[in-house]
Amino acid sequence: MKKKDKEKAVDQEERQAAEETQNTADQAEQQNADSNENAENDKKELSKEEELEIKLAELNDKYLRLYSDFENFRKRTIREKGDLIANASEGVVKDMLPIMDDFERAIENNQTSDDAESIKQGFQLIYNKLDNTLKSKGLKAMDSKGETFDIDHHEAITNIPAEEDQKGKVVDVVEKGYFLNDKVLRYAKVVVGQ
Repeated sequence: MKKKDKEKAVDQEERQAAEETQNTADQAEQQNADSNENAENDKKELSKEEELEIKLAELNDKYLRLYSDFENFRKRTIREKGDLIANASEGVVKDMLPIMDDFERAIENNQTSDDAESIKQGFQLIYNKLDNTLKSKGLKAMDSKGETFDIDHHEAITNIPAEEDQKGKVVDVVEKGYFLNDKVLRYAKVVVGQ
């Protein structure tokens, strides 16, 4: 019997809780309806002019917020671009530092060395290291000698008389040209056959 009494008490408590929840929901719904009714009455009481002033104030506020967000975005973008430009060469310079160290060691060693062959080999090793580092960054030398003169890659320093098969072609390269990631970094200064 006690077990049935407990079950009845639990059922009764659950019913009471459900009724209280329903009453709370009904009260909230009634309050919401009353506030909507009050808002509609307030709107009816406002004149057209006041409604337009309120709408104008809302739109003006919206415009100012949007403008300020855009200004913040613009300033942040300018600052980020400036940082990017200022630090763009950081990776290349960092990779060049070991080569600079090699040059310093070579200069220091060359002051006491009389062996010309070892000096040549040292500078060749440093040159190869520099060349490989620059190639890894996308630098590629132009191979211009014997090629047809191309204004997109070459800058003519002078024209010289040449044989028939050399006309319009690069006869000599005064200064090598370079590509950086397939874009011309420096035009080759060349002598063209005429």
